[in-house]
Amino acid sequence: MKFKTLMMATVLTAFAGQASAGDVEVLHWWTSGGEAAALNVLKKDLEGQGIGWQDMPVAGGGGTQAMTVLRARVTAGNPPTAVQMLGFDITDWAKEGALADLNEIAAKEGWDELVPEALQGFAKYDGKWVSAPVNVHSTNWIWANKAVLDELGIGIPQTWDELVAALEKVKASGRTALAHGGQAWQDATIFDAVVMSTGGPEFYKAAFIDLDSGALGSDTMTEAFKRMEVLRSYVDDNFSGRDWNLATAMVINGDAGFQMMGDWAKGEFLNAGKVPGKDFVCFRHPGTQKQVTFNADQFAMFNQGGTVSTEQAALATAILSPSFQSAFNVVKGSVPARTDVSDADFDDCGKKGIADLKAAATSGNLFGSMAHGHSAPASVKNAIYDVVTAHFNGEYDAATATEELVSAVEIAK
Repeated sequence: MKFKTLMMATVLTAFAGQASAGDVEVLHWWTSGGEAAALNVLKKDLEGQGIGWQDMPVAGGGGTQAMTVLRARVTAGNPPTAVQMLGFDITDWAKEGALADLNEIAAKEGWDELVPEALQGFAKYDGKWVSAPVNVHSTNWIWANKAVLDELGIGIPQTWDELVAALEKVKASGRTALAHGGQAWQDATIFDAVVMSTGGPEFYKAAFIDLDSGALGSDTMTEAFKRMEVLRSYVDDNFSGRDWNLATAMVINGDAGFQMMGDWAKGEFLNAGKVPGKDFVCFRHPGTQKQVTFNADQFAMFNQGGTVSTEQAALATAILSPSFQSAFNVVKGSVPARTDVSDADFDDCGKKGIADLKAAATSGNLFGSMAHGHSAPASVKNAIYDVVTAHFNGEYDAATATEELVSAVEIAK
């Protein structure tokens, strides 16, 4: 009953704030400082075209809460103009026939030639473009406070053992070694990288994309859970429920040494006036230096009467314009969703991200992130979340977690 009451309140609030003609109403979860600064680039672009922006932010880094609000809006017959979405969420809404056909815009703008195929797999459904990719995030990054590393004589870890030794040094100094927020999607973000590092790309694909029970229930998966236990020992006691950007702030302020988080974390460093290479460093999780696990923020345009509105067309065109792709991603911490954008305006981490993405795509080492809805449908992702978080919180040992993972995925498929 409480849930239904909350949903009704959400719907009523949404109706009260309906966008007027000439506006775009955008549902998203970019609410941290760095994210808000990046989103402002898009707002200003549309304002320059005389199109107003009606903001509908729903806090929650993984977007779960936003999808709950969206379902209520659509059920009430009042979909927003556009919605930030990830991976299989786009596919699910497209299957319901809820998304507008952007093919005419895509053909005019040449999206087929400019957007990597891995992203098109989610931006298209049944041959039709249904969303406009904003960026490509990669999730297997580690962020570190350079002053802390320099003080303790820590270099960039290249192996799992070197990473553990670095964490141990930071812990011994009295700081939190690993800044982390105890939310399911954050736990899964770490697990993503740990599984790739432990088993390699073929194992990752077998487990999280092919959903092979042999891989999910293997000794390699148990080893990955054991590594999660090691990492858990370097997290502070107050991690439960902490938002990701607050964990990033711990690294920014020198209260923690490292954070394992996608490259949206860089936006927080930049928003705090920090400079890569001087104040902080970015590097791939040891053992994943040649791989990129990705997610891509996209804006899906909701069907509002059978045709794409002028405002939706303007929004989609603005999102994939080269100038916006550069300006937005420089601020956001991600890399452009189109392949012809220069890296000239990007900082060292951004240039590395662009180069890594191109290399991974060329070598077959570009993989959709399990943690961020790009390797398996939401039902499977959420089942994995439950097991990973239960294990991280001490409810299962590694062997039991492996068994539970097999069962959970099998039921969710």
